[in-house]
Amino acid sequence: MGSQKHVRGTFVRITLADGSFGYGRLLESPYAAFYNYRTTSPDSDLDRIASKPILFRIAVRHLALDAWEFIGRKDLEEHLNQPVVQFMQDLGDFRRCTIFDTAGNERDAAPEECVRLERTAVWEQEGIEERLLDALLGRPNAAEERLKVRLQ
Repeated sequence: MGSQKHVRGTFVRITLADGSFGYGRLLESPYAAFYNYRTTSPDSDLDRIASKPILFRIAVRHLALDAWEFIGRKDLEEHLNQPVVQFMQDLGDFRRCTIFDTAGNERDAAPEECVRLERTAVWEQEGIEERLLDALLGRPNAAEERLKVRLQ
């Protein structure tokens, strides 16, 4: 039963700190996408949830999944089947960046090319829930800011 939870296309409902609900979708493990959709009472309408825009796609520590409610599954739409693109930045020399994706593509890049990309990281449950609520409320998120590419 445990592996049933980690099936691509599965929707999760996440209770946020303010009592509202956020929604995500499992992608190729360990990645998940999180929707720009927040409700005050639980929604289980998969089509409605799937119609919402994606805020971010990040790697999720498996333990987080145990805390969230699984509300159903649908095959992933084309835009969610696209590879997740992320970057790594050399700690010693910030000018050295690598852009890579979940399809196995990789290339050297300038820091400026990484501005809108996610830094490779595996997020914990609390961090995801804070970031999701911040994004839904239009607030900056400290962890997300720390992970942004260094340009100088």
